[in-house]
Amino acid sequence: MHDPHPARRFGLPTATALVMGNIIGGGIFLLPASVAPYGTVSLLAFAVLTVGAVALALVFGRLAERDPRTGGPYVYARAAFGDFAGFLSAWSYWTMTWVSNAALAVAAVGYVHVLAPGHESKGVDLAVALLALWLPALANLAGTRWVGAVQIVSTVLKFVPLLFVAVAGLFFFDPHNLGPFNTGGGSGIGGLSAAAAILLYSYVGVESASMSAGEVRDPERNVGRASVLGTVGAAVVYLIGTLSVFGTVAHRDLVHSTAPFSDAVDAMFGGSWGGTLIALAAVVSIVGALNGWILMSAQAPYAAARDGLFPAAFATKRRGVPTFGVLVGTALASLLTVINYTSGSGGVFETLVLITTFSATVPYLLATGAQVHFLLSGRRDEVRPRRFARDLVLALVGFGFSFWLVAGAGYAAVYQGTLFLFAGVLVYVLMAARRAATRPGPD
Repeated sequence: MHDPHPARRFGLPTATALVMGNIIGGGIFLLPASVAPYGTVSLLAFAVLTVGAVALALVFGRLAERDPRTGGPYVYARAAFGDFAGFLSAWSYWTMTWVSNAALAVAAVGYVHVLAPGHESKGVDLAVALLALWLPALANLAGTRWVGAVQIVSTVLKFVPLLFVAVAGLFFFDPHNLGPFNTGGGSGIGGLSAAAAILLYSYVGVESASMSAGEVRDPERNVGRASVLGTVGAAVVYLIGTLSVFGTVAHRDLVHSTAPFSDAVDAMFGGSWGGTLIALAAVVSIVGALNGWILMSAQAPYAAARDGLFPAAFATKRRGVPTFGVLVGTALASLLTVINYTSGSGGVFETLVLITTFSATVPYLLATGAQVHFLLSGRRDEVRPRRFARDLVLALVGFGFSFWLVAGAGYAAVYQGTLFLFAGVLVYVLMAARRAATRPGPD
């Protein structure tokens, strides 16, 4: 559709900030405490996962060279396996984004309580959560220029304090704080796998640049670069940050910590201002992540609608942003947030959040499978022969990483997620019937 307001396309710095900002949400601020019960083997697990995440980022870069259109995993799955696989990719990614956006908004409320302590009120909490959703949505509706500006500023504002804690912690590092390598007492492989199951979803977002490839300048080059740079940047914060917290907070305290980065700052410099600093960084981090993920929630249905697999309204675009998709995704996330605060039970909310852990893996599996398909099917116009071996290894590692994500999601997540995935089949059938009804018949 014609856009009367031309958009400013994302350069490499903005695309990199989009990837890094989407990977680093609010979970990083609890990660050291989450994996502390497994011992320092969790650092090794992080390193292993980083290899898989970088391989996946490189695969998305290669795929974007082949087809630099907006939609990322959806585009690749449809090109390799047809409309149905493309739809499943778009459906899974879309549901994952708006459900996880609701979870991010709820998480932001907890950090706001640290900044402004007082009597808790469900009404106030709901208002704060909805504000956390709609402020980034307004930035998206204003166009890619605002999305890019918010993403760069928020990424810098959260990256700097996290990196500061990570680097400063190395100067206060005490090996006696680390605790045992494998606290479980079992095999090292068992401890590694257990820690990895907690950490697996830390790198969801590596596909962000490819999802917005159509809005990236020179996407054939910059999508791959942004994917790798953003993933590596997040990995640096994850690895060094976790190591520093492990080395500054005694292991027995870290296991029970509810604010590990704050405890690390207090251990390094004394006082209690660490909690305020980290809470502020967390709020900025979550709002920045929401800014990027709200855009992602509109990109997958936009690409599918462009091909007739989602309702046509999702293809509406203004200033480079699919505005209808932004509004629908944010409205659904808001509805789920309201349910979370008014239902009196987290059952519905928890079930839907569980679905996202599986839904995130479907597009990854289909995209990496598509790359293997392109490489092995002899489509020379889509594969550079000189890079065949390297690209095949990367694709297989990326597929293995994605499969590991499925295994790490757990039985309940896979069960609930599969049901929700199959529910999308009805939507596909309705859209297919509509396309068939509007297709001109034979003369």
